[in-house]
Parts: sequence; structure tokens; C-alpha cells
Amino acid sequence: MAKEKKQQQVYTLVVEVGRKSGDGLPKGATGAALMIYASGVDEAEAVRETVAILKQADMAPLDVQGYGTLDERRAMGHEVGDDEIGLMQRAAAENSVIVAQMTPFFGDDKG
Repeated sequence: MAKEKKQQQVYTLVVEVGRKSGDGLPKGATGAALMIYASGVDEAEAVRETVAILKQADMAPLDVQGYGTLDERRAMGHEVGDDEIGLMQRAAAENSVIVAQMTPFFGDDKG
């Protein structure tokens, strides 16, 4: 009997990255927060894939915060705009990881 294939879903992740040579962050930045839409059969897979891709891109992932799927975010009261939904649909269609936003940290931005 064939094993049932789990449905891919798109998860919203915020990844904090540190500095690494060749990371492409602006000069003087101490790191950055990346808002990412990543597909996976579960959030753990989406996180693993995201971390692997960021490492391949010479970035230094330090921490990942998961915010769930679109339905989970709406259930938490998050407002999700059409632009975000479009990027989520793209991540699902391409079975990919999409960096939607990068916010660099400078100096004491983090606290």
C-alpha cells in the first residue's frame, strides 16, 4: 500500500542572522531579521530547508521563530495582506523558500 503523501503548506518564519563574510548585508550591519515564507510538510521541515538555504547563501542563521500557516496566523488575529498571500502562493507553487523582507540591525538595534 502506498504511503500517503503529506500536503505541503507554507509557513511564515522570522530568521535572525548574524554576520558572515559574503552575506550581502549592508556595511556596518551587525545582523538582520528575515521574514520568510517557506514550504514544507510541517513547520520543522520548513525551518530545516530555510536554514540550509541560508547557509548555502553564506548567511549565519542564529534563531528561527515560526508563526505558522496562513490559517494559523489568521486564527491568531494577524492581518495578512494580498502581497503576503501572493508570496505564500508563490512559495507553495515553487516548493521554495522566499525572503519577503530583510531588516538589518545596526549597533544596538536589538535591545
